[in-house]
Amino acid sequence: MHSTDHQSEPRISVVVRAPDPISLAGVTSQLSQQRGVRVVEGGGEFRAPVAVVVTATMDDATIAQLRRLVRIDGARVVLVADQIREAELLAVIECGVGAILWRHQATPRRLYRAVLAASRGEGDLPSDLLARLLQQVGQLQRSADDRPGTLAGLAPREVDVIRLIAEGLDTAEIASKLSYSERTVKNVLHGMTTRLHLRNRAHAVAYALREGHI
Repeated sequence: MHSTDHQSEPRISVVVRAPDPISLAGVTSQLSQQRGVRVVEGGGEFRAPVAVVVTATMDDATIAQLRRLVRIDGARVVLVADQIREAELLAVIECGVGAILWRHQATPRRLYRAVLAASRGEGDLPSDLLARLLQQVGQLQRSADDRPGTLAGLAPREVDVIRLIAEGLDTAEIASKLSYSERTVKNVLHGMTTRLHLRNRAHAVAYALREGHI
């Protein structure tokens, strides 16, 4: 039996936000299958540490909702979306969203993995979305004027860590590749995000991309 594995860990409280009752019921049902998750009602004084936001299309109201959940409620957000257009991509990342899941890939196990990553402050982005992010920022860089001095702000080992995060490596894999301890990797990342007021790993990658470091 595997139930003892889940019982040994505290359950993650999650609030679900969806545009319609069917989507709300579906996602709530999927998450309720996971012993490591406790789905709670929204509203009131209690604020769940993780919020799952389901949306068909991104618009200004959704962006505002994401920003409010992160900056006011202090939640770590998992965004489940049908599509995200290029013009919306950086806006979503800069809201502080660290985990994104395509709606057609949102199986119970995959959704739980995204919730778990978000609860730990880790990023979880689809590989195709990360590739689009890299391409988009590359285009912005090529069209931007050369401005000496604007790329300062990251130490060489911070750049090394961020490049590997952008490639999808986790903390242990980064530590192994750079011959660092996992604590060192976490300290490098924490120091950078604190100094530059970045919200999570995905936001750090977006910053490094926009500033031309990767």
